[in-house]
Amino acid sequence: MSKYFYDSFAFIEYFHGNVHYKSYFEEHTGITTIFNVAEVYYVVLNEMGKVMADEMLKTLLSYVIDVDGEIITKAMLFRFVHKKKKLSYADCIGYEVARLKNILFLTGDKEFKDLPNVMFLK
Repeated sequence: MSKYFYDSFAFIEYFHGNVHYKSYFEEHTGITTIFNVAEVYYVVLNEMGKVMADEMLKTLLSYVIDVDGEIITKAMLFRFVHKKKKLSYADCIGYEVARLKNILFLTGDKEFKDLPNVMFLK
């Protein structure tokens, strides 16, 4: 069983039934940040309403790890270096968490496709 960092994109694709993500959630474990949870909550709120978003929130919170100042600093430096890609704060923080924890960043976000330490799925 492997451990992954679950990007917002990965959660959303899994919830939408994308078979490429199924095993990563059902046969492996993962972590995320509160920033990614906020992004997913907003998407679910928009697509399925508040009741479903609130239910999803209860599940997602079990994946959340703390983020410290070192991660924030490194993530924002990463975002600055890659500013032409217009990466979100949440994505940069998540990518840095994955790198520091030596786990793969699971995403389908095309901006991360060719970066190291990424498990890119469509």
